[in-house]
Amino acid sequence: MDSAQLAAKANDLRKDILTMITEAGSGHPGGSLSCIDILTALYFGGVMDYDPADPKKPGRDRFILAKGHAAPALYATLAHAGYFPTDELNTLRKLGTRLQGHPDSNLVPGVEVSTGSLGQGLSVAAGLAAGLRLSGEDGVVFTVLGDGECEEGQVWEAAMFAAHQQLGRLVAIIDNNGLQIDGNIVDVCNPENLGEKFAAFGWDVVEVDGHDIDALVATLSAAKENAVDTGAPLAVIAHTVKGKGVSFMENVAGWHGKAPSAEELETALAELSAACA
Repeated sequence: MDSAQLAAKANDLRKDILTMITEAGSGHPGGSLSCIDILTALYFGGVMDYDPADPKKPGRDRFILAKGHAAPALYATLAHAGYFPTDELNTLRKLGTRLQGHPDSNLVPGVEVSTGSLGQGLSVAAGLAAGLRLSGEDGVVFTVLGDGECEEGQVWEAAMFAAHQQLGRLVAIIDNNGLQIDGNIVDVCNPENLGEKFAAFGWDVVEVDGHDIDALVATLSAAKENAVDTGAPLAVIAHTVKGKGVSFMENVAGWHGKAPSAEELETALAELSAACA
């Protein structure tokens, strides 16, 4: 997709995220909207090698959503990528659905690992990268973490392991929106400066505007091209806005885990439509 098509795709995904959360009456819009440009770049910007017709294809790139509560972003992305019908999105969190509140790899094609216990995703991604090297299989492992999630000690144990093992095919993207459920991350348990911390653990680090899809595609494509069997893992600090794209949600911690009302959805959809007109 070219730049305009990627922007339109991200806009459509935002609409689906908000619609499915409103239909469910629960979910996490703020962090789903902040990371959706990252997923758009990965899945529709020509970065990742994947095949919806063969979700377990050997040699594919892997994606792990460490911040599993942003499942609506992943579900919308996978549906638009062709893993399952987009009509299924409105079953989010309903009885009997495959689309649970956190991604379930036993139910949803394209979900590599069940996630949601914050702090564990980077460990899983590091294990996958180590396993690919041991098996001789191709593929890069991409994972998206929340910045609040980086308050978890297990993140840094995994970071230490990945650098020590020289897992050069591991790319961790930090959705650095500055907010978590309890407020500003710097007030709750300040993990900043995340770039300096990952560098101190032996990672290569780049920083990018997490809503500049062209910059994301360039950064993540270069990360994939430069991935090696043995080398430093890469941390991409993506500076984002919680609730991005909907003015009344942006930079408001209260939208971390609250569904919009029908009236709020109408307002949000109209704003998104106007932005892409």
